[in-house]
Amino acid sequence: MRRTRKIILSIAGAAVLAVSGTMAAIAWGHGYNSDPPSRSALCASGAVADCGAISYEPQSVEGPKGFPAAGPADGELCAGGNAPFAELDDPRGGNWPTTSVSAGPRTFTWTMTVAHSTATFDYYITNANYDPTRPLTRDQLDLTPFASFAMGGAQPDHSMTHTVTLPQRSGQQLIFGVWVIADTANAFYSCIDVDFGGGGSGPGPEPTDPPTTPGGGGGEACDAGAWSASAVYNGGDEVTHNGTSYRASWWTTGEEPGTTGEWGVWRAVTTC
Repeated sequence: MRRTRKIILSIAGAAVLAVSGTMAAIAWGHGYNSDPPSRSALCASGAVADCGAISYEPQSVEGPKGFPAAGPADGELCAGGNAPFAELDDPRGGNWPTTSVSAGPRTFTWTMTVAHSTATFDYYITNANYDPTRPLTRDQLDLTPFASFAMGGAQPDHSMTHTVTLPQRSGQQLIFGVWVIADTANAFYSCIDVDFGGGGSGPGPEPTDPPTTPGGGGGEACDAGAWSASAVYNGGDEVTHNGTSYRASWWTTGEEPGTTGEWGVWRAVTTC
């Protein structure tokens, strides 16, 4: 009888430890955008006060994946739908610290505490509807990522860096980073406040005609290979097509340069 009781207590103790370990893994989450600093990073560094629980676990903004069709509800995007991190959804009157940026190449870095098997890293940006004084909602975002990095289930390094091409914008904007996990139903979310300068918000001025180089020829941009309908291109890749060089703003295949419109994936660089 005494031996049976010891066995039961041992099993119960092991169960408690297993549940406690699982809860700790959930509570302490696994990654956040650290450069440019996300709202989570700003809270963790003490650059922003009165942040609540996120100050101690910036890597924990985990919520259901499937954005934009699914995922966190509008108004809860920055917190990943987590009520304990609601401070991240508070626009603070539009006064979150911003990082100065400009259109073109920019490096974004994630800091990881757990290297999950990864599907993609996706980056979205606000549109002409963006109001920094309102909580973030889908209607304030371009719902096609301007940059996306597929990893096919591979695990990221402790520090994960991406070079993206920021689109034209002006004034205060927000970049919404989504780390999509491959082998769970969740993703991690980062809201990054930036300022393109020039005042206002929304897309910047309409693109002008591609610049020309005296005597024809567009320099190194025109040395890029010819566009192929069957090739896969990532953000920042350059091609030539019908006498013009183009740069991809995000992952694409089969989309012909010169036909995707002013807010499409291909941006004209120069005539060749």
